[in-house]
Amino acid sequence: MEYKDYYKILGVDRKASKEEIKKSYRKLALKYHPDRNPGDKQSEEKFKELNEAYQVLGDSEKRAHYDQLGESYTRWQQHGGAPGGFRWEDWVAQTPGGGNVRVEVGNLEDLFGGGGLGDFSEFFRRIFGGMGAAADFNREMRGQRRSGTRYVTADIQHEVEISLSEAFHGTTRRIEIDGRRLEVKIPRGARTGTKIRVANAVTAPDGQKSDLYLIVRVADDPNFERKGNNLYTDVSIDLYKAVLGGEVTVRTLAGNVVLTVPPGTQPGQSIRLSGQGMPQISRPDQRGDFFVRIKVKLPRNLSPEQRELFQKLEQMG
Repeated sequence: MEYKDYYKILGVDRKASKEEIKKSYRKLALKYHPDRNPGDKQSEEKFKELNEAYQVLGDSEKRAHYDQLGESYTRWQQHGGAPGGFRWEDWVAQTPGGGNVRVEVGNLEDLFGGGGLGDFSEFFRRIFGGMGAAADFNREMRGQRRSGTRYVTADIQHEVEISLSEAFHGTTRRIEIDGRRLEVKIPRGARTGTKIRVANAVTAPDGQKSDLYLIVRVADDPNFERKGNNLYTDVSIDLYKAVLGGEVTVRTLAGNVVLTVPPGTQPGQSIRLSGQGMPQISRPDQRGDFFVRIKVKLPRNLSPEQRELFQKLEQMG
């Protein structure tokens, strides 16, 4: 298993303060955010790596555990440790996952691909899987340190995945907090990174209140590509319809529409359906555009008569 240098990933010194770590994380996360780098898989992986690093270094307990592991791993390397000889099992977290807040997703797949750890590396899962690290939340600490029975006020963040269809129509998530059930509305037009705030949702043992933020992640859709508020889809037509024109049924997130294909449509040409894209999150009555990219299917295995007709067309052209 590969050792992850989270300090190097975030570009900070091992003695960096919590504020320095947070500042570096926010700067890099903004640079590599998927919304700023649509379709860039390397940026997407870098963004996940940054989130993983901050999950650890932004949490005092996990950071302390990680620092102890790092010291042990460094000593093992300095003494000429052979690959595969490090005792990873000594560092597997056994602390039970904590927290009395959970998000229920009904009939959808569980968050993070079913187990809560899907977006994390093997290193993270093995070392922090039992510490509640992937369990449910990032905690950004604000206010004073804990003293006696005084608790730090914390905003709690939780990533929740929704489908593109749910982002188009709007959806809800049921949350149970301290035995209370809340239904949180996710608005139409939500995109990856959208924050949904539930004010004063969590109460610490000393009575202090914290907000809960649902951080939306919109899953990829096999039929549609999203770019901002515009949507794109591919539709195949035959050669004759491309040449002569005609109508074709196109599937959209709002239902099927009949598209008029003009004569002489070229392969790869896009036809725009104005106002048929994603709703704007702040103005859901206004929507982006929907682009249909045309793919032309060429005939195979022509009969002698068909071949003769094409040859005549070639001579005429």
